Amino acid sequence: MKFIKDYSDGDRVFDIYLCKHKISAVTKNGKPYETVILQDKTGTIDAKVWDPNNAGIADFNSLDYIEVYGDVTSFQGALQVNVKRIRRCQEGEYDPADYLPVSKFPIEEMYGELMKFVNQVENVYLKQLLCELFVKDEGFIRAFKRSSAAKTIHHGFVGGLLQHTLSVTRLCDYYCSAYPLLKRDLLITAAICHDMGKVKEISPFPANDYTDEGQFLGHIVMGIEMVGEKIRSIPGFPTVLGNELKHCILAHHGEYEFGAPKKPAIMEAQALYFADNTDAKLQTLTEIMENTTETGWLGFNRLFDSNLIVTRME
Repeated sequence: MKFIKDYSDGDRVFDIYLCKHKISAVTKNGKPYETVILQDKTGTIDAKVWDPNNAGIADFNSLDYIEVYGDVTSFQGALQVNVKRIRRCQEGEYDPADYLPVSKFPIEEMYGELMKFVNQVENVYLKQLLCELFVKDEGFIRAFKRSSAAKTIHHGFVGGLLQHTLSVTRLCDYYCSAYPLLKRDLLITAAICHDMGKVKEISPFPANDYTDEGQFLGHIVMGIEMVGEKIRSIPGFPTVLGNELKHCILAHHGEYEFGAPKKPAIMEAQALYFADNTDAKLQTLTEIMENTTETGWLGFNRLFDSNLIVTRME
């Protein structure tokens, strides 16, 4: 099969993909159409079915595997598929492993490096908290290794949450060496725990969509609840230390407009915000560049509030 990352403007599509999402809509002229997100292990691509009542468009739903026939076009700097025909596929016609995006880094190796950071924490209470979650809780560990960090924006693949967490922890480790006033044990623990609520906020693949609980509460609140539950199970856990850790998690989005319930009030919370934002933004730019074959200006990107340009090294 031809993978999504290999498509270019003008290519012809005729292969099987996972329908990650399907939305019915109406144009300004009142004509029905459908927006479909096609997915394989290399990523996703937006597809448009401009004539859903066409006899060549079979009935299908989200999470179905569908054979798609159409053309790749470029729209506002992004590729999309103009769909002409769709056939719903049966089990046995496809290998599910081809359709789940996976981190390019080995999951067990990443987790092993994260455990080295856990083992470096010296504070007995923070060390016990991390061990309760990342060493003893097999259900949580299994989910954490396979979860994504987002639906689409960045790290939206199997192992994405682990990859993002490890990157943020590495950055925080560097900050501790560069700025000795930082409380290393607190910051490293906060980095490892900052996005753990995403194992409940986002459903497992292939759906990789927001759960009801995730829609109601969000990963920050759920992460605080998970940390608070473990803290209450550890006798003598210092109240101030627990509040500092929870504050770091609450404030790791940095600004109210970015979804932070609190703005950073301590040095460690500010450092965590910078690390989280750095990895999220640079990974987003990495994925944009890896998923386009174009060079030059891509057009306006809402996330960065700027026109983006892609240049290639000679």
